[in-house]
Amino acid sequence: MTDRRRFLSIVAACAAAAPAAGARASVAATTRPVVWRGTAMGALASMTLLHPDREKARALLQRCVAEIDRLESVFSLYRPDSSLSRLNAAGALRNPPLELVELLSLAIDLARSSGGAFDPTVQPLYRLYAAHFGRPGASAAGPTPVAIADALKSVGFAGVELRTDLIRLRRPGMALTLNGIAQGFVTDRVADLLRAGGLDDLMIDLGEVRAHGHRADGARWRAAVADPRSLQRVLFELALGDDAGTLPALATSAASGTVFGGDPRIHHLFDPATGRSANRYLSVSVAAPRATLADGLSTALSIMPAERAAALLAAHPTARAWFLRADGGVTMAGHGPTARGTLRTRT
Repeated sequence: MTDRRRFLSIVAACAAAAPAAGARASVAATTRPVVWRGTAMGALASMTLLHPDREKARALLQRCVAEIDRLESVFSLYRPDSSLSRLNAAGALRNPPLELVELLSLAIDLARSSGGAFDPTVQPLYRLYAAHFGRPGASAAGPTPVAIADALKSVGFAGVELRTDLIRLRRPGMALTLNGIAQGFVTDRVADLLRAGGLDDLMIDLGEVRAHGHRADGARWRAAVADPRSLQRVLFELALGDDAGTLPALATSAASGTVFGGDPRIHHLFDPATGRSANRYLSVSVAAPRATLADGLSTALSIMPAERAAALLAAHPTARAWFLRADGGVTMAGHGPTARGTLRTRT
């Protein structure tokens, strides 16, 4: 996956943190966090678990690391032997992994509901821009209109044939990317694995974030969303978890995550309708019940004008979004449980 700039971070515990209502008083006294840090899906990653049996927690972490590696072998565009890379190279893949079928099905559903704003077939555009800016003396304006129009002939999710026993790309030159949703999917898989293993208190940061239960001090988990114009500045903090007024998952998409050339307006968030980078917002953050949904929605909403974005959010009433506008203002939208009392903006 693309080595993207990071816009989410975990807010460290502090003495002033207020305990969540009903938090278990015994947690801090009996449990020390077990923490893993590494990389996952091309991003710095961490997992923090609270469990009275530290050896069991460490064993669960190792299972999670193995699962991340396995899923990277399915979704990675940088592993030539991954399932997705083999599909793109051959144009078809028989007996694909169930995870690839599941995630691609979710991606196509989101492509339909977003009117094509989210489209897993934009990989030919990424290849075009990467090749253009990889040439010495390339025009700072990006590929020519003719080159973009030619690449767009290979873009369109309607050209994907998806069955449990076969995935086929029907148009010449088609290729898929799941970078706009796969990090969330992997985050959910790891969270589900941990919860099935008996973990109630956990925070997972695999590029997108998901949290359950509480920190060791009894307070809610919190994540901070950075200002893409200056990553040292925090746009807002958000409580995450299962308590009333919170949601477990948070994802952010930002134009500056991957930039081609020297012009920040030319980046990886492509509008499939035009073949050019979308510059409606500086970043979009989404809180949702699951990280897959938060990740996919943050990508889709980055492409969409306000009225279409509102319609997509209305179709997902448990989600809430924050749009960082070009003028530096933040617009909140959606009707999820985070609407009340969990947002704290700071500079």
